[in-house]
Amino acid sequence: MKELEDRIRQDGIVREGNVLKVDSFLNHKCDVALYDQMGAEWARLFEGKKVDKILTIESSGIGIACVAATHFHNAPVVFARKTESKNLDGEQYRTQIKSYTKGRTYEVIVAKRFLERGEHVIILDDFLAMGCALNGLLEICEEAGVVVEGIGIAIEKGFQPGGKSLRERGYQVESLAIVSGMNAETGEIDFA
Repeated sequence: MKELEDRIRQDGIVREGNVLKVDSFLNHKCDVALYDQMGAEWARLFEGKKVDKILTIESSGIGIACVAATHFHNAPVVFARKTESKNLDGEQYRTQIKSYTKGRTYEVIVAKRFLERGEHVIILDDFLAMGCALNGLLEICEEAGVVVEGIGIAIEKGFQPGGKSLRERGYQVESLAIVSGMNAETGEIDFA
């Protein structure tokens, strides 16, 4: 998606260790108009798919998923929590995911009452690199017995194995910007 690639070139910051910082518009300060364009593009890419719910993970996926949901007939958004809460009650799906950016492992949780067997979901998230977060969400989907219609990603690091692995497993992965390379010294970002 040209608008997203242009914004990454304009405002993205490349850090050592293949870290792409896009917090000025995507996952700290939120450009809602850009989110809306992203949602429209995912709706086009997943046209004809049945979508009962959108699944994401806290925290940066929530805003993107909520705005995108308006392009999927206002499908409810369910997010996997990364922290325990007194508000989490009843039976839950749980899995472990590793965050390379944060350097730690999280237990993620979804209340069973929010994913019903046979429902059709689209998974949306801000980044795809190694695929750990998405694999965790897919485990939850499998345990819940829901049908994953597709996976929408804002920014995929195409030089890391997550996207390739998911596509080889048969998932329709639609990344709006695929970064093919980054240079922390020059700040240069290349797209596939």
